[in-house]
Amino acid sequence: MMNDMTAIAALANDLADAAAEQTLALFRTDLATINKNTDGSFDPVTQADKRAEEVMRDLIQKVRPLDGILGEEFPSVESRSGLTWVLDPIDGTRAFISGLPVWGTLIALNDGKNLIFGMVDQPYIGERFVGFDGKAQLIRAGATRDLSVRACGGLGDAILFSTFPEIGTEAEASAFRKVSNACRLTRYGTDCYAYALLALGQIDLVIEAGLNAYDIQGPQGVIEAAGGIVTNWEGGPALHGGRILAAGDPVCHKAALDLLNSEIV
Repeated sequence: MMNDMTAIAALANDLADAAAEQTLALFRTDLATINKNTDGSFDPVTQADKRAEEVMRDLIQKVRPLDGILGEEFPSVESRSGLTWVLDPIDGTRAFISGLPVWGTLIALNDGKNLIFGMVDQPYIGERFVGFDGKAQLIRAGATRDLSVRACGGLGDAILFSTFPEIGTEAEASAFRKVSNACRLTRYGTDCYAYALLALGQIDLVIEAGLNAYDIQGPQGVIEAAGGIVTNWEGGPALHGGRILAAGDPVCHKAALDLLNSEIV
């Protein structure tokens, strides 16, 4: 069946395993880096990114040839089944080329409107976060642990994560600082691992801007299955990326949303 969740989850695990063979072989090696941007900013890509996405694409097209594919490194494949796999082979390439183990492989499946499956996989640490059918789990060292976001009564008790202190535009950065100043603790530089920590119940908020669909759909699937909330900064759908607000507690989410929108007009 096209929507057999057991088969979908099995394929997603196979995809993560296949990607890990490529990424782990090149992590902390003398790896050439190409800057995809021409405007002076730095957006790196490596052979690890490309090889990992290639093997995942090949496996999807072999096992589920009617499904679409949206990935970071190669052109999209149109869906003929109504389902699309969304792949980020290395989310956190800057961390990857620096030897910092907070990067991960992101895998999601959607039906065009809703997420069916989400995964954040960190093969070097050996942690795989999955979410589907309303249940989120962490798989580590052969053991499985159910995940649930934690309660947080307000921003004064909240731990906030983001990848970059210089988030987005000047107005977006100002809005972020309003939330950050209201929180108990703010940390940076964890890429997709921040979303995994939110699903794990270790932190309360992740706020970012300028994301693509392949940056958020895998983490979103995990967080929502763990009971959390993922929206854009206006409180609307986050499926296509943009400005992202992820929270474990609805009270915390609304408080952050109100501050963000008090600055962004």
